[in-house]
Amino acid sequence: MSVYTPGQVAEETGFSLDTLRYYERIGLLASIRRNAAGQRRFSEEDVGWLGMVRCLRDTGMPIAEMIRFAELTRAGDHTVRDRIAVLEAHDERVEAQIAALQKQQRAIRAKIGYYRSVVD
Repeated sequence: MSVYTPGQVAEETGFSLDTLRYYERIGLLASIRRNAAGQRRFSEEDVGWLGMVRCLRDTGMPIAEMIRFAELTRAGDHTVRDRIAVLEAHDERVEAQIAALQKQQRAIRAKIGYYRSVVD
């Protein structure tokens, strides 16, 4: 089992050291193991979880909802249906965001087309 320093985790995940400490403090990240000197040491599982957190954050899931998802995950297999519900609700919001962006993209492309017709 690999062990990662906070710097390695920051580099791997793109989260700053401050963000990693914040996520641990608010319960989004489970308590991180420490070595004898008190320095944080992250496991492969911690890094994998942070990959999921990155996905959820980058797709706009609110922190409170991410914390709820983390709590459900830590609570065990009996919460799988609840986790599915959280992710499905988020997926619906992401789908709506994509549709809105596609509509806006069509407007941008129409404007590009108009400007091209003016200069040609």
